[in-house]
Amino acid sequence: MTRSHSFRLTIVSIAFAALASLPAHAVSKDMVQLQTQVQQLQDAIANLQKTNDESFGMLKQLIQQTADSVNTMSTQVNGLKLGMQNQQEAVGASNQQLSGQVQSLNDSIDELKARMARMEKGLNAIQSQQQSTNAALSNLPQGGIPAGAAPSGPPQAAPNSSPNVAPGTAPGSGPDNNSDNNPPQNQSSNGALPANAEPIPTNSTSNRPSAGDMYRGAYADYISARYALASSEFTDLIKAYPDDNLSGNAYFYLGEMQMRTHHPALAIKNYDEVLTHYVDNAKVPASELHKSEALIDTHQNEAAERELRALIQRFPVSPEASQARAKLNSLRASQ
Repeated sequence: MTRSHSFRLTIVSIAFAALASLPAHAVSKDMVQLQTQVQQLQDAIANLQKTNDESFGMLKQLIQQTADSVNTMSTQVNGLKLGMQNQQEAVGASNQQLSGQVQSLNDSIDELKARMARMEKGLNAIQSQQQSTNAALSNLPQGGIPAGAAPSGPPQAAPNSSPNVAPGTAPGSGPDNNSDNNPPQNQSSNGALPANAEPIPTNSTSNRPSAGDMYRGAYADYISARYALASSEFTDLIKAYPDDNLSGNAYFYLGEMQMRTHHPALAIKNYDEVLTHYVDNAKVPASELHKSEALIDTHQNEAAERELRALIQRFPVSPEASQARAKLNSLRASQ
């Protein structure tokens, strides 16, 4: 409005200047024409202003409609994002439950392997004992009784017919008789064991419990939430059998207990033991996943992302890899 008013004033000034320069006799006629032209010019300016106002109104309306559309789209995107987050959380919870079931299955398999190892050891001991028995039986004569030996049964009293034997003295106890001619009761005259003799065990068992027994006791205390006792038992297992695969499980559960008692820095060290020294252990994927969680708890997000990407690359189809992808998306969304 200000610019159009200034434009009008400029036109009127030009018109008056033109009129002032005209001769006196032509003032009235030219004045009428000038006034007509000025009026036409004012009408054109008014129409232009009206058109501009209408265009501006339409543009403003379009802008308002666009803003409403953007707001609606933003609301829909936020709703979609919230739905995706809920879905990811549900999938993560499901994967975590599946991971727990897989861990329980792995523990059962480890326990079964330990039992099979003990059974194999017992079978080997029985086989060794049977071989010893067979070797002892093979040394016996054909009839089982040495040739010329007296039949079994209570001994008969012999008459004291020797003049050199004092009365009341048992035969064979005199100085002229050699004790080597009388074999022991459980040994035949040729040195073989009798058929009813028990073989002497050739091996001795250690008093130290096996790795499987120690692991089962510690795991039972872990399940019962007796963390102090379970930690001590897992530590004893690691000291007694450092190279056994069950020691890798022990390090893993030590890390789990330290996470549950809010010591993530200590948990990271135990997870690293599994990842470094027990690379074939079934707990490696879970150790890498839980190590990333401990890193997040200690505000080491970049290191956690590296662990998650390494887990996805090494075990792409594992349940832990699905959880790792969800955690990566959550970390990127929070940055």
